[in-house]
Amino acid sequence: MSELTEKQKLGNLAERQSEQLLLDAGMRLLARNYRCKMGELDLVMRHADTVVFVEVRYRRSSRWGDAVESIDWRKQKRVIAAAQHYLLTHPHLADNPCRFDVVTAHGNPADPGSYNWIREAFTC
Repeated sequence: MSELTEKQKLGNLAERQSEQLLLDAGMRLLARNYRCKMGELDLVMRHADTVVFVEVRYRRSSRWGDAVESIDWRKQKRVIAAAQHYLLTHPHLADNPCRFDVVTAHGNPADPGSYNWIREAFTC
């Protein structure tokens, strides 16, 4: 089994920190790193009766663009398709309202101040 690269370790830390941020806000974790042929969902959370699909983006620097800028229409399309698949495989959630949030982090992923939670970042 290969070891994780430094980039993967930082990305995993950013996902765990993002998850904790959302849990602290009263959300409940439904799934982490849900994968299907349509794509991947970083986090699937529940906030009251709403199913929240969360994309986590970490950038060590903004040299190649901001983390939010990396979630273009193509990425949104893949996240939406994966969310539809998730709901098809979890029919008890299919009638609940849904939303798409984004959590970004810049710089040091261990610093809670480096996170920005964007609720309803995009719609389908």
